[in-house]
Amino acid sequence: MLDTFRQPTPDMRALLDVIMLALQLYIWLLIASAVMSWLIAFGVVNMRNDAVRTIWNFLYGVTEPALRPLRRFLPNLGGIDISPILLLLLIFLIQGWIRDYLYPVAF
Repeated sequence: MLDTFRQPTPDMRALLDVIMLALQLYIWLLIASAVMSWLIAFGVVNMRNDAVRTIWNFLYGVTEPALRPLRRFLPNLGGIDISPILLLLLIFLIQGWIRDYLYPVAF
């Protein structure tokens, strides 16, 4: 009975590929959000520009729901926000877990 549970299916591999792709896309969105926040903080880009404001609102809306719970548990480090780094490490951990433990079952 255990052997029937572990038989690979193409559906399982497709689902894992979609999850890995979504995690990789979210990594790039986190990096873009961090770079954009630096550019805004140092005055390189102007928030009065409609294109900049639209991009920032999109990146903020996508990344903030995942970063806000992490910020509640992190200590106040002044102007340094390490929550994106912690979230990136968590995503890398999830990707490694999928790659090392779930992919071998799906093949």
